[in-house]
Amino acid sequence: MSPNGQPALPEPQALEQLTRLPRPVYGHLQALPNIVLDYRHAHPWGQLSYAIDGVLEVHTDTGFYLVPPQRAVWIPAQVRHRVSCPGHTCLRSLYLEQPPALWSPVQCRVLAINPLLRELIRSFSEGPVHYDPHGADGRLVQVLLDQLAQASQQQLMLPLPHDRRLRELCEHLQAQPDADTRLSDWAVQQGVSEKTLSRLFLRETGLSFRLWRQRMRLLSALPALERGERVTDVALACGYESLSAFIAAFSKQFGVPPGAFFRQPLNQINTHGSLFDESP
Repeated sequence: MSPNGQPALPEPQALEQLTRLPRPVYGHLQALPNIVLDYRHAHPWGQLSYAIDGVLEVHTDTGFYLVPPQRAVWIPAQVRHRVSCPGHTCLRSLYLEQPPALWSPVQCRVLAINPLLRELIRSFSEGPVHYDPHGADGRLVQVLLDQLAQASQQQLMLPLPHDRRLRELCEHLQAQPDADTRLSDWAVQQGVSEKTLSRLFLRETGLSFRLWRQRMRLLSALPALERGERVTDVALACGYESLSAFIAAFSKQFGVPPGAFFRQPLNQINTHGSLFDESP
């Protein structure tokens, strides 16, 4: 029996053994391993993973999502994904039967976690697994869901094309951000015109190849910066020929220089709206 005289509920099984969540929102600190799964998999419910420290990288069939500290990534139910991160990463995971009403049921998104939402996630993760939906814990869950629905979406994602030729090019550049491979070089290698690949790239990603490459390089800089590597080394590793060019591009897109990105409050970092414009 529980302390209040009600029949004791069984402890939840391992996540992969559950046929349904114990409650509409599940994420108890002790009941979940809070580790990443670096192989492709999917869940029958939505997953919110919040990065306390370290940078999460989420790979899906259609995009790459980068999640710096104090952000979270939402992965809808049945979306196949793979997660990678450095060894020191600390995260909290919540699982939801249904996404907040205004969210797309199939679209991943990176969210800013403000101080209130951070504390709500912490408090919820320390509460009972079988919380009373009509009691204080249930009201906490409703506030948590309301705050999640209002969390600002961060444009920290890289769309990926479906076309095999373009996918191979993107994977090559993601593995080597400093590679100087041009779309014209790839077109010759694939035996098609550059114009054909350029049009296909825009149609499948919504970005020109130049803009996609700029976004890829700047996003690839974030994990190294979070590890504390020298900005000069990061700039060169990301394909920039000079430190000044890297700092200018980074500052234009994020609103702060590279050295300040992980020290600035979220509301002072430009990671939303018309990010990565086409201007030089």
